[in-house]
Amino acid sequence: MGVLQFAAPCLMGLEGLCADELKRLDIENVRAENGRVLFEGDFYTLARANLCSRYAERIRILLGEFPVYSFEDLFQGVSKIRWEDFIGAKDAFPVKGHSIASKLTSVPDCQKIIKKAVAKRLGSRYGTSWLEETGSLHQIEFLIMKNQCSILLDTSGAGLHKRGYRANATTAPIKETLAAAMAELSRVRPFSTVIDPFCGSGTILIESALKALNIAPGLKRSFSAEKWSVIPAEVWREERARAMDAIRKDAEFEAYGYDIDDEAIALTLENARKAGVEKRIHAVRRDIHDFSESFERAAVITNPPYGERLLDMEQARELYQTMGRKFTARQGWSYSIISPDDGFEISFGRPADKRRKLYNGMIKCQLYMYFKHNGRT
Repeated sequence: MGVLQFAAPCLMGLEGLCADELKRLDIENVRAENGRVLFEGDFYTLARANLCSRYAERIRILLGEFPVYSFEDLFQGVSKIRWEDFIGAKDAFPVKGHSIASKLTSVPDCQKIIKKAVAKRLGSRYGTSWLEETGSLHQIEFLIMKNQCSILLDTSGAGLHKRGYRANATTAPIKETLAAAMAELSRVRPFSTVIDPFCGSGTILIESALKALNIAPGLKRSFSAEKWSVIPAEVWREERARAMDAIRKDAEFEAYGYDIDDEAIALTLENARKAGVEKRIHAVRRDIHDFSESFERAAVITNPPYGERLLDMEQARELYQTMGRKFTARQGWSYSIISPDDGFEISFGRPADKRRKLYNGMIKCQLYMYFKHNGRT
């Protein structure tokens, strides 16, 4: 099999982070586009990207791209793809997708055409008129945008933000991939001390710990492509061993989480245990009004409750005022706060040293970063 083309969708605003990360994993021909990152490789690349990517939502094989103006165009384009290279005679291959601003507007009809084209090709290759689809899952996905069709094969199964440690969560938890991005943008390192005064389920603390210790986020979960007969089992064994060898056991990282909810504190500690970083994370009940720390250096990274989430806007802005008083500018300290409120800086009491547009689900937010003291970084 030749070089495979891959597409990794990611949250808007994280394309650059995702691309840089894949390059650091020694993956080739990485290109960032709006909402996704493209790259090339083999089955080892597939396994490595699934195991190690902190910012991608999933890893898909990009099997083909072609213009479609009719169902015949769609059928013929799909028929030319070498499906037999991935899908066995008994494997399942459901189809799902989207059509946007295109002549082919009916998604169910597109699904049927693609399914028919794949079945016909596989049937002719395996010499059968009946494909039982009782084997491993090969999820086919399509996107038709402005009459240009992309055909993909999902390799991840559950989204990559599902690391395996957060079966339970508090109300409106932050997505793991976004929390990981906040840790990266806050320059979390193996020697960092991280504090989250609104820790909720502990996601920001845990993602910071995984990054600081260089623990691959996918080590504690499985992936759809692990069950594909076409991928040798040693590929996954070798890539898992590679990821294990890369863990920074000498890291001095520590994290501290606070919340006013006892259930949140319990969840943070339980999730940290499931993630394997419980020795690095400490959590106790504490109100933001009591925020006071004596660390020489620390990074405060937090997702405070806000109007569209848990509090009404007036309460949220009172909370921001309190944070502005407590989060004082001092050498060695930084503060990264995500919020959808365009008036955050006014409530907080001073303009951010840097801002970064991010999306928390479908909500457009800004990551407000404060790291200067007396005009210095």
